[in-house]
Amino acid sequence: MNGEKRFIEGNIAIVEGALAAGARFYAGYPISPSSEIAEYSSQMMPKVGGIYVQMEDEISSMAALLGASVAGKKVYTATSGPGISLMQENLGLGIMSEIPAVIIDVQRSGPSTGAATKPAQGDMMQVRWGTHGDHSIIALSPASVQECFDLTVCAFNFAEKYRTPVYLVTDESIGHLRETVTIRTLAPDEVIDRRKPDKGTVPEMFRPYNYDTDMPAAMPPFGSDEYLSRTTGSTHDEKGEFCPTPENINRITHYLTNKIEAHADDICMTKKFFLDDAEIVFIAYGCAVRSAKSALERLREEGVKAGLLQLQTVWPFPEKEVRKVLSSVKMTVVPELNLGQIAGEIQKYNDYGCKIVRANRVDGNLITPEEIMQTVKEAM
Repeated sequence: MNGEKRFIEGNIAIVEGALAAGARFYAGYPISPSSEIAEYSSQMMPKVGGIYVQMEDEISSMAALLGASVAGKKVYTATSGPGISLMQENLGLGIMSEIPAVIIDVQRSGPSTGAATKPAQGDMMQVRWGTHGDHSIIALSPASVQECFDLTVCAFNFAEKYRTPVYLVTDESIGHLRETVTIRTLAPDEVIDRRKPDKGTVPEMFRPYNYDTDMPAAMPPFGSDEYLSRTTGSTHDEKGEFCPTPENINRITHYLTNKIEAHADDICMTKKFFLDDAEIVFIAYGCAVRSAKSALERLREEGVKAGLLQLQTVWPFPEKEVRKVLSSVKMTVVPELNLGQIAGEIQKYNDYGCKIVRANRVDGNLITPEEIMQTVKEAM
């Protein structure tokens, strides 16, 4: 892999991924354990001609992000669970108005202000459903510092392609973990920019929204001299004008869901380890992947045919890959730093009689390979 090799932490790799993807605007409010992202962004944004703004809180941070995005910039912010709670109303505006943005959630223990320096994975359902109304969302989950860089690039590409806010959901341990990372200058075909109006589009015929397909309309910068764009958080028509008819509400609700769910094959990313002959499979994401890998290796040494399905995309849920596992093994073990938020989702797709076992920890410490192995042996 060509590029500069650096020994950095996950939070710094996220910023490098954002810069490589073309991000040129950051608005945020520092909160542990994500503060290094804000700090490093404040140093790097001026160097690439970008803008860094420290806001007074997370509510205004999300608002500033959406404003800069409709003006044509690639934008991002970073926070933790309490900040995500405050961003949710404006997140709904971003979803309804189809505004690209990347939101980095470096999770910590909770609820409330929780434990600021302790890792957790308790925001998974908040990320999925944490704004009003029916909608879909994209959320990616890195398990290494290299993936912090790579999946940040993917997050920006998905945000631009599908005109939607996208989450990068990590946690304190991955955010502060230091590993050797390859920082690459991306080739032009590795970077996706929001679609511009087709050449020859008559300004009077331009529509900033299109609800008749499962892909979003072109998005020129708002305020351009050529094309008129308007938006509102209320239900609107293709011109962006207020239109709360039952037919239009129904149409848009399905559109905002389908434009993501119908493209799950494009969005859903997984990694597979020793699944060919596995009888017991771990399904894990984020920091729990690392402990699951170690448990897998030790179980294999003991003659237990264990495998691992790593979820790099958590939302939309990788239903196809999860169903393949559930239909082919005797037992699935789901290690998480919560009380089973994704295990419950996996259970929904278990039409195959597979035994689903939860391995959970919520005390601010990482789940260990030994704990996962003990869970397996007790379940067996």
